[in-house]
This record gives sequence, structure tokens and C-alpha cells, in this order.
Amino acid sequence: MGDMPDARHPIGKFEAVVNPTQAKRDEWVEDIAVTPAHLREAVRGLTAEQWETPYREGGWTVRQVVHHMADSHMQSYARFKLALTEDEPVIKPYAEDRWAELADTRLTPPETSLVLLDALHTRWTMLLRSLTEADWQRSFRHPDLGLMNLVKTANLYSWHGRHHVAHITELRKKF
Repeated sequence: MGDMPDARHPIGKFEAVVNPTQAKRDEWVEDIAVTPAHLREAVRGLTAEQWETPYREGGWTVRQVVHHMADSHMQSYARFKLALTEDEPVIKPYAEDRWAELADTRLTPPETSLVLLDALHTRWTMLLRSLTEADWQRSFRHPDLGLMNLVKTANLYSWHGRHHVAHITELRKKF
């Protein structure tokens, strides 16, 4: 592929950081805090046709990506709260590919999920900035992925936001 970024993983695949420093965790929290603003910038001025353009062959449309981010980040926020208030709760995974095909994804204006992400990330960031060292080690149990502590989950969602924003910014280069 040469210098062309991988359309599926434009910032690379997720790689968990083992034993991150406090500074690294702070960086992830900041990534999560700024995701809604970066997403808004990435979609600013898109035409109706561009909203319905897949970011790659066989991939989701920009509209689906934005609504997926709202769905996924709501799930993650709830998982943080569950892990902080229960002992290793078992969470329920969801079929993100099927969620992306539901009517609310097809019909809801993307601005609705952008507003939702603004509010959600305000609360999520407030929660993340309040965590103690012991809180960061709390976990939930994912039926497929096993025990997930909040450090790894913050690492994942720092990447997740940047990953999907990059899908859109890379696609924009083709418009």
C-alpha cells in the first residue's frame, strides 16, 4: 500500500499499553475529552451526499460512524459506572454492526449524536478525572474479552475516538 493509510485502521490497530504512567492515563482522558470537538471538525460542512458516503469500500457511511460513536461511547460510559459501583459486573456486549443498520441510525440527523457526544463526554471526562488509583484498577467482565480494567478501557476509548475521526478525515481527502 505504500504511503497510503490503511482505510480500515488509519491510525493503526488498537494496542493496549501495559502499566501506563499517570501521564499516559491523563493523555487518554484528554483524548476522550476532545473527541467530540475533533469529530465536529471532521464533519464540518459535509453535504448530504457526503454524509451517506462509506469511509471505505464495504464500510459504514459517515452518518453511521457518528451514530456508532454515540452508541459505543454510551456503552463504555455505562461500563465505567458499573465497574465503579459493582464488583466485576458482567456487561452485555451489543451487535454494533446491526445497531448501525437500525432506523435511528438511518433517519436521525447526525447532529443529534454530535450533541449527545458533547454532553456524554462532558460527564465521562468529569468521572475519569475523579478516579483514584484504586478506581482505575476496577474491572468489568466482558463475556468475549474477559476481565477489562478501567485503565485498559480508557486506553481503548482514547484510540476508538481517534480511530473513527481518522476514518472521516481520511475520507475527506478524497472529496
